[in-house]
Amino acid sequence: MRVLSGIQPSGKVHLGNYLAMMKPAIEMQSTHEVFLFIANYHALTSLHDADLLRENTLDAAIDLLACGLEPKQAVFYRQSDVPEVHELAWLLSSICPMGLLERCHSFKDKTAKGIAASHGLFAYPVLMASDILAVRGELVPVGRDQKQHLEVTRDLAHKFNSSFAEVFTMPEPMIADHVAVVPGIDGQKMSKSYNNTIDIFAADKPLKKAIMKIVTDSKELEDVKDPDSSTIMDIYKLLADESQVAALEERFRAGGMGYGHAKTELLDVFHAVFDPYRGKRVELAENLDYVEEVLQAGATRAREEVSKVLSGAREAMGLA
Repeated sequence: MRVLSGIQPSGKVHLGNYLAMMKPAIEMQSTHEVFLFIANYHALTSLHDADLLRENTLDAAIDLLACGLEPKQAVFYRQSDVPEVHELAWLLSSICPMGLLERCHSFKDKTAKGIAASHGLFAYPVLMASDILAVRGELVPVGRDQKQHLEVTRDLAHKFNSSFAEVFTMPEPMIADHVAVVPGIDGQKMSKSYNNTIDIFAADKPLKKAIMKIVTDSKELEDVKDPDSSTIMDIYKLLADESQVAALEERFRAGGMGYGHAKTELLDVFHAVFDPYRGKRVELAENLDYVEEVLQAGATRAREEVSKVLSGAREAMGLA
């Protein structure tokens, strides 16, 4: 079964990106046909610095390879290297009802947080639909906050197939409930837009600083604490094993442990999980020619597939 997943290079890769997108995609390499792309066109809705976009795009490629992406198993490419996707997005835009986009909550949520209300942000779900349909994605790992956009993709695929010809494969969402929303250091969903992230490849001092800034209540060291209402514990559960989680929960309930101690425990388990990847990343950053070769080879493979789908869509709409 073919899986399609993407990551926006709008900032440094953070824990939420890793748990919600990177880790599942990498784990599926051996069991599924994985198409994985860096969504640098999507990033333009919030990032308008050319040099920074180029830097972030390269960083995202290095990060994914460092975390275990295997180019021989997955098709890995930059969105901007597959221009056929963007032509297909226009074809889909021509049949997309305005009301379908107006009902999408993501646009309202992001503009409420201060992101400029551009056409690109409003039409984001159409480009996302093109990303998926262009490669005949069958499974799409998404968080619950992105599920609505996948429903837009399905609506557009159904409308096109019914109106013109059976060109598009109908994708299905794959939602991992236990990582549906990764909390940020302020307790909200972890997001670059909210400036509340824990960057997995940050240097030691900024990493420690981020974890130590996790918001807590005002209970004193000796007080009993509730692990079920703790952002520290919520993040810890995503990284630690069952025995580690049980032990820290017991310390919360027993009292005598300050939140600073709990944050140190979180920092330790974070290093245990990510230090091997952090070492690999250093090696890749010194071999950028290899990284670029991987991306170009992936784009070639992706374009072979996307060109077939676009050709079918163009012919069905009377453009061929």
